[in-house]
Amino acid sequence: MQVPLQITFRNMDSSEALEAEIRKRIDKLTKAYEQIISCRVVVEAPPQHSRKGGLFKVNIDITCPEGKVAVNREPPAQDRSHEDVYVALRDAVNAATRQLEQYNRRRQGLVKTHEEIPRGRITHLFPLENYGLITTVDNREIYFHRNSVLNTDFDALTIGTMVTFHEEEGDQGPRASTVKID
Repeated sequence: MQVPLQITFRNMDSSEALEAEIRKRIDKLTKAYEQIISCRVVVEAPPQHSRKGGLFKVNIDITCPEGKVAVNREPPAQDRSHEDVYVALRDAVNAATRQLEQYNRRRQGLVKTHEEIPRGRITHLFPLENYGLITTVDNREIYFHRNSVLNTDFDALTIGTMVTFHEEEGDQGPRASTVKID
C-alpha cells in the first residue's frame, strides 16, 4: 500500500486491541490484492442515547489504480450480530474482499460484457424473392430472408425502417439471422 492505513473511530474511544485487529485484517487484504493504493477504515459506535444495544458500522474505502472499492452499508437491522464490533469488522472486510475479487475479474477481462446489437436501416426489399437488404451504420449491406423477421410480418416492412439484427457469415457473405424492428 502506497499510503498508510487510516483508522478513524466515531462515537467511541480508540481501542488498541481493535486497532490491531483492523491492521491485521487490512494487512492480509493488501497482501492478497497488491494493487491497493490506500485504505481508510471508519468504525462508528451506536448512538449513546439508545437504551438497547446498538449496531456498529464499519466503513472501508479502498483506492485502487482504476477506481475505488467502498463498503458503506448499514448493518442489517434484524441481525443483532453487529452489536459486536469485531463481527461488524469481519463482515465489512469480507464484503471488501468480494468487491476486490470482482474488481480483479473486471481488470483481467474475465467479466462477461454484453456486446452491442448491430443496427441498420432496411434499404432494399424484394418480396417476390423473399429477401431484403439492411444497410448498417458503417455502410455495409447485410442480406436477410423473410423467415429472419421476428416481431412483424415481412410484408409489413418498408424501406427506411430501423432494425436490429444478429449477424452471421452466410454462404455468400454476411447475413442477418434475426431481424427486429426498433
